[in-house]
Amino acid sequence: MAGSDTKWVYEFSEGSMDMRDLLGGKGANVAEMTRVLGEDKVPAGFTITTEACVAYMAAGNDEPDGLEEQVAEALANLEEKTGKELGDDDDPLLVSVRSGARESMPGMMDTVLNLGLNDRSVEGLAKKTDNERFAWDSYRRFVQMFGNVCRGVPGEKIEDAIRARKKQAGVREDTELSVDDLKGLVDDFKALYRDVTGEDFPQDPQQQLEQAIRAVFDSWDSSRAKEYRRINRIPDEWGTAVNVQQMVFGNKGDTSCSGVAFSRDEITGAPEPSGDYLVNAQGEDVVSGVRTPRDIAQMKEQMPEAHSDLMDILATLEKHYKDMQDTEFTVEEDHLYMLQTRNAKRPAQAAVRFAVDAVSEGLLTREEALATIDAEKLDALLHPTFGHDADYEVLAKGVSASPGAAKGEIVFTADDAVSAAESGRDVVLVRPFTEADDVAGFFAAKGILTSEGGKASHAALVARGMGRPAVTGASALEIDVTQKEVRVNGTVLHEGDCIALDGTSGEVTVDDVPLVDPDVDENFEQVLRWADEVRKLGVRTNADTPEDARKAREFGAEGIGLCRTEHMFMAADRQPKMRAMIMAETEEDRRSALGELLPLQQEDFEGLFEVMAGLPVTIRLLDPPLHEFLPGIEEVAQDVERARIERSADLEELEATLDRVHSLRETNPMLGTRGVRLGIIHPEIYEMQVKAIVRAAKAVGERCGKAPAVEIMIPLVAYEKELELMRRLCEKVVGEEGGGDLDVDVGTMIELPRACFVADRIAAVADFFSFGTNDLTQTALGFSRDDVEGGFLNRYIEQKIVDRSPFETIDKPGVGWLVRLAAWTGREEKPDLKLGICGEHGGDPDSIAFFHMAGLDYVSCSPYRVPIARVAAAQAALE
Repeated sequence: MAGSDTKWVYEFSEGSMDMRDLLGGKGANVAEMTRVLGEDKVPAGFTITTEACVAYMAAGNDEPDGLEEQVAEALANLEEKTGKELGDDDDPLLVSVRSGARESMPGMMDTVLNLGLNDRSVEGLAKKTDNERFAWDSYRRFVQMFGNVCRGVPGEKIEDAIRARKKQAGVREDTELSVDDLKGLVDDFKALYRDVTGEDFPQDPQQQLEQAIRAVFDSWDSSRAKEYRRINRIPDEWGTAVNVQQMVFGNKGDTSCSGVAFSRDEITGAPEPSGDYLVNAQGEDVVSGVRTPRDIAQMKEQMPEAHSDLMDILATLEKHYKDMQDTEFTVEEDHLYMLQTRNAKRPAQAAVRFAVDAVSEGLLTREEALATIDAEKLDALLHPTFGHDADYEVLAKGVSASPGAAKGEIVFTADDAVSAAESGRDVVLVRPFTEADDVAGFFAAKGILTSEGGKASHAALVARGMGRPAVTGASALEIDVTQKEVRVNGTVLHEGDCIALDGTSGEVTVDDVPLVDPDVDENFEQVLRWADEVRKLGVRTNADTPEDARKAREFGAEGIGLCRTEHMFMAADRQPKMRAMIMAETEEDRRSALGELLPLQQEDFEGLFEVMAGLPVTIRLLDPPLHEFLPGIEEVAQDVERARIERSADLEELEATLDRVHSLRETNPMLGTRGVRLGIIHPEIYEMQVKAIVRAAKAVGERCGKAPAVEIMIPLVAYEKELELMRRLCEKVVGEEGGGDLDVDVGTMIELPRACFVADRIAAVADFFSFGTNDLTQTALGFSRDDVEGGFLNRYIEQKIVDRSPFETIDKPGVGWLVRLAAWTGREEKPDLKLGICGEHGGDPDSIAFFHMAGLDYVSCSPYRVPIARVAAAQAALE
């Protein structure tokens, strides 16, 4: 571990934006702001590094050697710079203590404001400022925050105490409490502190500072922070920095305020600054959601000079950082101070709008603009909104906090949201306001609704970060979490009732509003055009129906990378014919049954080929074992027993079905008679499918004047001889059907480790490889996907054996190496071998970057992931 010679503490004047890993995002940006704006606009302070946090955790929550001395030295310098001393009875220096990880984690970690006050210095502050109310308001906030953050005094008990005081005083707002009321609150909070800790509230400011620094370090390891990091893929080992900064006060009366401001509209990305502020308040009031703030535009009338300064600074910061900025500010008696800036987390529509506008304004190049977009979040642009002509009654209206629409059953707690999601139910999380501990509920819920808070509230920030629709500050709603009721204008809603919300309009309704797919706007189209100019990877889609294929084409798919033919046999009109084929006892009977399926299969293919005329279409021949097309053993056994009791005429047929189900049953069907093995045992099945493919391609070519580029894919190949036999069969059928003029390739899905190891041999008889990474992950890791994801995978993530599900993002060292090996050796044998991937990983941006690096030609994903894949492929090329 690093020793006492390690520099643990940096003053703001020593840092810069390039030191993000060491100083955290907040510390690096405050240091940079100090350089750009000057010390007149940025309160002075110092940062304790992320390395100090890592060392603290590694030592079992023990401060590293030298940290105490370096903090004392930095504090002495801060006291000299400000002309005030921490703990001075007459004119005390007060500081804030805030977290600051290298990646922003809004609302997840702890903050303490007004540190340095005690029973003596609060009197000195009142006298020095000639504002007794301000002094006692600052002290009650400090005791409240310190008790909650540093010693675990429950937030609900604190809020209960505030409500009781307001009720006793006959007022509604905190700002209406008198000096005596605030003094009473301080006593209430001290009593709570004593009840919880068994100790008196600390009066020594040095002890306060030490505990606050420890509390911020400890908050990195809190359950809510861990959950947020898991969801947002932030490594646990990074640690957080701690920022100690001179306090400036937004709670000094009507000439003071605190707020957050964005350099552009954080919802739409429009080039007008936006944000919220509260007069006579501190920053925590704005983000907590307990008070509903004012729109930043109103500040122009109340505090014109400060507002003008703020607008100029937002423009300066955006130009300097070359990205949309999210700032925190305080106005103290008409003087503006900037407390923080960071690149704004924004929903997809804002990200796209900003990228396009930034290029047109000359702020960014196209390549730089593409890099500012989180490809994964583009998913939100492709999901439902309220129908434009939908007829519904608006129950309440709030702040448009995060775009998109959602509907589901009402739940009141994060735990209930998680439980409901695990059982497959769509829910909306409904709360008066949300807190950091609710983060798992955000991830599980389809939407978020609160009665308090604004665009900068915790609910809004986290919802936008996760791409969840949200409406906040719907003040007409009286949300009673204890009784699990929502009351509004005589209507009472209970847990389990359905509700719908539109995070773009801010509307809430109990009507069953239809949700419609959005149109891709011109800004998004522009971004996609830029992406297409840059990317090297092709983007196809996985589609089994013409509807899916059409949607994918609308989103820019360049062909079909996977058509699963087994899905075509699941339709109600196909199942009897499919079962007749399976039940056939002779090849002749089986061919007869296949003859009835042939025109239906041809019709299916024609629908796909018409949509994809002139484009490649990869059709995977039948893959699953035959028993999947028959009823389960228990179901058939019950039918047989029922038929025996009722002496039914169906008894003989049911008994035959039961015998056939028993004969097809396998101990591990995933590794049994499926894929190419099925084609070798029953070649007549694959013959029928190839006939249908050729006939459909010819028919579409004649009708449309352009046939598709057909790629016939043989699944589950492990031996080159398997593919050789099936290739011979395909070529024979193509010739017999007069398909010599068609563009038909034969290849295989690479989904077994052996196929990766002998890829050069298989490539000798293949025109293409398509990596089936779903099954390749299962066979390489020995994981059954359904069992693993419902079983031990969460524990593996908690224990840091894996950081994400290997079915969500490619396991680069293991499965990824198999892909690279097969791609390399396959092309050693056949340099023009086409390489693609058609598993779920084909739509995951992190995996797409890997496939680009591995030299694949294309990815294939579900239709709604196609735009995401196009942008992710471009970003991979730029990196």
